[in-house]
Amino acid sequence: MTNRVDFDKFTDDYNRLLQERTSFFSKNDEYFAKYKIELMKSRLTQPVNSILEYGCGIGRNIPFIRKSFPNADVTGTDISDASLDIARRDHPDVEFIAEGGKISKLSGFDLILVAGVYHHVPTAERKCVSSLLYQRLKLGGNLFVFEHNPYNSITRRIVSNCSYDADAVLLGPKTLRKYLRQAGFSNFHSAYCLFVPPSFKKLTWIEPHLGWLPLGGQYFVHVSR
Repeated sequence: MTNRVDFDKFTDDYNRLLQERTSFFSKNDEYFAKYKIELMKSRLTQPVNSILEYGCGIGRNIPFIRKSFPNADVTGTDISDASLDIARRDHPDVEFIAEGGKISKLSGFDLILVAGVYHHVPTAERKCVSSLLYQRLKLGGNLFVFEHNPYNSITRRIVSNCSYDADAVLLGPKTLRKYLRQAGFSNFHSAYCLFVPPSFKKLTWIEPHLGWLPLGGQYFVHVSR
């Protein structure tokens, strides 16, 4: 495996790099953040008062989290201090904390989002990360993990050509479920997603019916504690 990527080096160019690598699917790079949050909200049936985004980066998902859950307290964590500096600047009403140190005391969240993070976590550390997420989620809370689909050839090509994915080791839903099950999570639901580009809005209705098909650009796993 290659050395772990230092995301501090990509904070200034992150949005541009993201747009470059996903422009074939959507000209609006915010589409992917909005898509994940709306999908997540559609599956929740209980009130959400506190949310953690683990691996929040520069905070691209935060505006959509705040819009969908306006009454919830939102916290973001990340290993990149430079990314968190940008997130704090752009979202001063949200608490952002660097992973490590006293952060182990974080707990009791109703909802945790992990979007595109696991493939950056060294395989030897994924079990520990899963256990950490379990500890931070309250009893009855929900965890959503979104990941790149390794069975999609376009996704694999995008990842292989992306500078900030140089350390990426993709994992399929079966492997991700294994880590989460070992950590103690239950009530598993997983599905593939991101099939239809937004330019084909008339076909987006079919997305929920294609979750079984391993051709989506990404997949998600929804579990509870």
